[in-house]
Amino acid sequence: MPRLDVHVIRSMTAFASGERTTPWGTLSCEVRSVNHRFLEIGVRMPDELRVLEPQLRERVSSKISRGKVELGLRLRAPEGGEALQIDATVVERLSTLAQDLQARFPSMQVGFTELLAFPGVLGTRATDPAALHAATLELLDTVLANFVAGREREGAALSAAISERVDGIARIAGEVRALVPDIRAALRQKLELRLSELAQPVDPGRFEQELVLGLQKLDVDEELDRLESHVAELRRVLGQREPVGRRLDFLLQEFNREANTLGSKSVDARTSAAAVELKVLIDQVREQIQNIE
Repeated sequence: MPRLDVHVIRSMTAFASGERTTPWGTLSCEVRSVNHRFLEIGVRMPDELRVLEPQLRERVSSKISRGKVELGLRLRAPEGGEALQIDATVVERLSTLAQDLQARFPSMQVGFTELLAFPGVLGTRATDPAALHAATLELLDTVLANFVAGREREGAALSAAISERVDGIARIAGEVRALVPDIRAALRQKLELRLSELAQPVDPGRFEQELVLGLQKLDVDEELDRLESHVAELRRVLGQREPVGRRLDFLLQEFNREANTLGSKSVDARTSAAAVELKVLIDQVREQIQNIE
């Protein structure tokens, strides 16, 4: 029996993170997602990176088609605070001025901390926006690659679980098909027994008419054919290298419709039990499919 390709579908639930050291601090990125009918992207970022938001959203949407995605970016200052720099030119001018003043006012004292507090002496390292933005996009690309790989790993587990249940559905459909001749023979025997208990003989033509009507009511060949067709279609769809979650969700509605019809037409305890088992497996597949992109 053919198995599902467990390497082509993706889960909608995943998480990935990464960070990079820059001259302006440590840049970190997180991407996480949960199930959602459509693609919804939420972005959290510092003001220094706000201008990148359209590009960030575009990069995410180029890799992901469904799910509620949260993208978080942070820029932490270097350890020990911001990278401070002393303007040597200003300090040299202040030193010359202090020496001149000290010659005129020998008692004057200038403290080191007072010197640092003079405007222009200390400054922070200037940010290079272009370089910071480039580093941010590179980090996002790396994290997104890990994020997609995580979705594919979870998708492989989902595919294996679905494969097992689809095999079960196909098996039950085959068992029901094998039971149909016995059920038809039992129906004929039951009808003959009831007619034999009647006081008046029954016209053979009338007997055949009643038998045909009974057989039509329990005829499930079409339902079994459609169920087997749905199984084949599900396997085909899962083998496609594209998002298939919505298509599979619609297909499961068709599975459920055939299972309900089988149950309503059942006149045998074995087929009734089979219909119940089918519904259980179909519901389990539906739960798994809700997580597929």
